[in-house]
Amino acid sequence: MTNRISAWLTGLLWSLAAGLACAQGSKADYERAARLREATVNTVFKQRVRANWLPGNTNFWYRNDLAGGRREFIWVDAVRGERRLAFDHAKLARALTQAIGKPVQPERVPVDRLDWGPKPDSLLLASQGRWWLLDLHSYTLEPTNRADGLSTSLPATTQPRPTRRTGEETSITFVNRTTAEAVIYWLTETGERRRYGTVGPGQRFDQHTYAGHVWLVTDAAGKTLAVFEAVEGGGEAIIDGAATDQPAPPRQARPRRSRSRAPQSPDGQWRVVLRDYNLHLHNLTTDQERALTTDGTAEDGYTEEQVYWAPDSRKLVALKTRKGEGRKIYLIESSPKDQLQPKLHAVDYEKPGDRITVSKPHLFDAVEGREIPISDVLFENPWSITDIRWAPDSREFTFLYNQRGHQVLRVLAVDAATGKVRVVIEERSPTFICYSSKFFCHYLDQTGEIIWMSERDGWNHLYLYDARTGQVKNQITRGPWVVRGVDHVDEAARQIWFRAGGIRPEQDPYYVHYCRVNFDGTGLTILTEGDGTHTVEFSPDRQFLIDTWSRVDLPPVTELRRASDGRLICELERADATALFRTGWRPPERFVAKGRDGQTDIYGIIIRPSNFDPNRKYPVLEDIYAGPQSAYVPKAFRPWHGTMNEVAELGFIVVKIDGMGTSHRSKAFHDVCWKNLGDAGLPDRIAWMKAAAAKYPEMDLSRVGIYGGSAGGQNAVSALLRHGDFYKVAVADCGCHDNRMDKIWWNEQWMGWPVGPEYAEASNVTHAHKLQGRLLLIVGELDRNVDPASTMQLVNALIRADKDFDLLIVPGGGHGIAESPYGRRRRADFFVRHLWGVEPRHEGLTPAPVSNRPTEPATSGAD
Repeated sequence: MTNRISAWLTGLLWSLAAGLACAQGSKADYERAARLREATVNTVFKQRVRANWLPGNTNFWYRNDLAGGRREFIWVDAVRGERRLAFDHAKLARALTQAIGKPVQPERVPVDRLDWGPKPDSLLLASQGRWWLLDLHSYTLEPTNRADGLSTSLPATTQPRPTRRTGEETSITFVNRTTAEAVIYWLTETGERRRYGTVGPGQRFDQHTYAGHVWLVTDAAGKTLAVFEAVEGGGEAIIDGAATDQPAPPRQARPRRSRSRAPQSPDGQWRVVLRDYNLHLHNLTTDQERALTTDGTAEDGYTEEQVYWAPDSRKLVALKTRKGEGRKIYLIESSPKDQLQPKLHAVDYEKPGDRITVSKPHLFDAVEGREIPISDVLFENPWSITDIRWAPDSREFTFLYNQRGHQVLRVLAVDAATGKVRVVIEERSPTFICYSSKFFCHYLDQTGEIIWMSERDGWNHLYLYDARTGQVKNQITRGPWVVRGVDHVDEAARQIWFRAGGIRPEQDPYYVHYCRVNFDGTGLTILTEGDGTHTVEFSPDRQFLIDTWSRVDLPPVTELRRASDGRLICELERADATALFRTGWRPPERFVAKGRDGQTDIYGIIIRPSNFDPNRKYPVLEDIYAGPQSAYVPKAFRPWHGTMNEVAELGFIVVKIDGMGTSHRSKAFHDVCWKNLGDAGLPDRIAWMKAAAAKYPEMDLSRVGIYGGSAGGQNAVSALLRHGDFYKVAVADCGCHDNRMDKIWWNEQWMGWPVGPEYAEASNVTHAHKLQGRLLLIVGELDRNVDPASTMQLVNALIRADKDFDLLIVPGGGHGIAESPYGRRRRADFFVRHLWGVEPRHEGLTPAPVSNRPTEPATSGAD
């Protein structure tokens, strides 16, 4: 009893001391977090070069957007490596002022495009909606009749709508032509407004974004001025009050890997017609029709959309599809906006172990009107059959067979005359084949070869196959590094251009570098060099590349390099982050430590508050997401790391770590997740934090919290259940707490099929009785991504085990509702309350938006 009283008094004194001396969780802390995020917006300049290549591909120009809305135009001779101002900005400003009758400032010359002039020492430039000829000696301007490519403006509407697509990285430049300040918001997938800054009258505001993201512009009172959708290649969002109510143009559909041929044969003689789930052949010459199949039913039938004609029009392949059980989940919307009474929503949602829809190919002779039988011995249990393609000579067709359980992947070829099936490529794994993110199959029809991606030697690499014999001709890439993706296959030169991780052993293995290699494995050339992660844009003829690289602690550097050997031609820009550092912003620190085995390097970052004092002790928070489909520690430079920076300002040291079981390392590193998602790399994360605290004693490992959403929600709860001696507080959002309750494709890939006892062992529900520490569960009642019942079943288990916890159910909330302003505030409060031991004193202050780089929600067991 004495010991218990002593421990209680010690804890009480510690809490009082923390509250009085540290004053964490005050309104000032919350305000500083919001102010710092806002202050970091638009504070880094020259981060990216968007090259505009001129005919001949030896010269290009680009624009630098600078502080205060200033801009400069740069001209580059790529052959000579010469970089200079494209023109005298002051002289051009005077010439434009005279030409258009309005004052033009030298640092804001309104030039949209540049091109060679028709005579030496002259330029064509697009400005103010027309083309001008500029004499670089006299700086006289003459209007021309040229009218191409003048518009870079994005369509503007007045109809706010949620973001529905996240495409390639791009940018959007807001140009305020009104006389008042405009406010910029990103509209999330749920339609939530997230403020990203303001743009003054006559000013410009450059925002990183993704194609498909929707942006709302309002006046200071909140009235809608315009709505824009970002596009690939960037564009200007002109704010001038001229937005219309016309809907945005339809976006292009994403291509699918397996696309059916049209029901009409290539020679125009036949058309496939569907009648009562069976296929009929209609002769377009004679107008006669005959049944091709008679075995189709509503439950196991054919469709016109899954017919693939041979090039010679004599044969065709059709997929016959047997329906699965068609599981649905039901969600109750308690507080709909358009009525008083709740609504019931039904969502199609297959779960691990369900009887799935299965499609198999059937071969037909169109001339004879008969089926050629195919044995399905080599593809009897498909998860999917895709990528059906005929050989150019129509002698056979191939398809990709992904066996359920994801341990067998085959390219199969079927003889068009006999229906005999042969194996072209077979990939097997005792654990899993990462088909969803490590798949590449490129057919070389002219030479009868296939380029194939595999982890069979323990690392993700490329192999060259003889498609006729099914034999490996040679391994194309090899070594203790991984191919991250293939960008271009040059069949004429027999070269592959690809991205690699770990190929420079002295650097972080997650950094992406660009490379080229010959089909036979010779001539491996690393085209990028800098100690950071890289993105590259090639000149149209691929003779030059513009390489932008950075680290979390190093603003971007942009270089011009020669594509033949990667040689540096010249440095184009080094980002200017002076204004960012003036805000008090602190860059994350990169940290590496050994994992659970004492040998493997584990990589992560440390984020400290802007008012960090090395003489104080800080609780540690881990932002976790351990989905095996990727790796998650930021590698590129960003001014603001969203929630991590936000909660750090409340008096925490925040860490993010990629433990074993995540991707982009060796196959052995990745395999730790196999039938073991409950592990979440937590032993590696704990070892990493202990090593970090040994170096930085300000990290107080007696007060460690953890938070995450989706798969990260599962991970956060698992931390308390399995490692409650280390983690003390957790907040879990929309967690897939039992993998049997979550979506089928993600969970079967990592946990296997059939559903075995490993599912129960990985489940947080199974281990609920082991809960130690403080837990807050957050879930949206309309989460269509992870069944909300997964959270509620965990709640049920915790109640049965008589465990204390907190629960926040958000009416109308969807997946990731903890990232809403209310959810983020509740999460932050929970950590302040239970790791600092004080009550938050924000007085209703809502945290700021989480990021100035809106991103697609994490793909997870949760997505």
